[in-house]
Amino acid sequence: MKASLFYLPSIGSRAEIEAGMAGMRGDLYQRMLRELSEQIRLADELGYDSVSFTEHHFHIEGFEVSNNPVLLDLYFAMQTKRIRVGQLGIVLPAANPIRVAEDIAMLDHMTGGRACAGFARGYQRRWVDIMAQQAHGIHGALPNQHDEIDAANRAAFEENFRIVKKCWTEEMLTHEGKFWRIPAGPTPWALDTTEKWGKGVEGGILKAVGVVPKPLQKPHPPLFQPFASSESTIRFCAKEDVTPILPAMHPVHEEKLYSVYAEVSGRPKGAGMGVLRDVIIADTDEQAMALWRDSGQFAGRAWFEPFGFRKGLADPATGRYPTPEEIIAQGYAYVGTVDTVLRAMEASQRRQPVDWTFCYTYNALVPHDILMRSIEAFWTKVMPRFQ
Repeated sequence: MKASLFYLPSIGSRAEIEAGMAGMRGDLYQRMLRELSEQIRLADELGYDSVSFTEHHFHIEGFEVSNNPVLLDLYFAMQTKRIRVGQLGIVLPAANPIRVAEDIAMLDHMTGGRACAGFARGYQRRWVDIMAQQAHGIHGALPNQHDEIDAANRAAFEENFRIVKKCWTEEMLTHEGKFWRIPAGPTPWALDTTEKWGKGVEGGILKAVGVVPKPLQKPHPPLFQPFASSESTIRFCAKEDVTPILPAMHPVHEEKLYSVYAEVSGRPKGAGMGVLRDVIIADTDEQAMALWRDSGQFAGRAWFEPFGFRKGLADPATGRYPTPEEIIAQGYAYVGTVDTVLRAMEASQRRQPVDWTFCYTYNALVPHDILMRSIEAFWTKVMPRFQ
């Protein structure tokens, strides 16, 4: 199994966020960069496989201040030697796919082939509706809501995804789709230089373009998609050789998605898949639970549950949600002492082995010194059991 640190970079403690408008404070952003630098350098030295950042915009509240994951990738890659850097993920329906392909290819070269590529669909309408406004009819799509908004979002995501892959793998790019035409129409291009030393022109008219640079890794960096919770997404990932990262969900839903991925991909169940887990290791279970209340549970109630992310944990027969203690015992969160986390991870792997664990760190919400010790303990005392 491989382990990755996952950051939705918070820039304040619970108290600082509850004071209001934490996202506006430059001092907190500077502190976040300093602390993440130390944490990621530690992860690099220990042997963690990768680190990943999300994409969100306008987060004045102080959660998920991560508007450009590729730029964060480069910043931290320049401070490390071997750890991979990636995105979970760039929101493709709100992006220009050619720019995305160029940016990740540049990142791959600048890091010596350490880039991963992660793509998401986008669910927060406050920013997706604004950033995607030139793609007619594209809005943020909430998890578990399969309606016209979801269908349009998915169509834009899949078309943009295929354009990105074509940018990376085809010498010259053409495309005719619902959202993009490449070239955009009959474009005059009579430059003699292109005729002599380039390609893509016929009779003075542009017929194709070449996207450069191509990634250093061939055919392209490893592909990931967070946080897959629908059968349609899992089927897409299996067909496109994308590693889906599943959030915590009830075994009924979990079993179905693992089975679908195995069926479509032709791999054993769990192969090529990953899970997202809260990870907090402390000296006692009580201390870890207290830290989790002010980080994972606080952020969950304030920021994630309103978008429907908790629904997947409910028992489909009774509607009952597991208690925090049951979540840990069943391996849906790795919170407690080393022994407790070992038991939780064993429970998760017994139920369904996977290739990747993405460790949700809750930086700033968990004090930096405690998080440094937690990152070290997970790699040195827990992961050896599963590698």
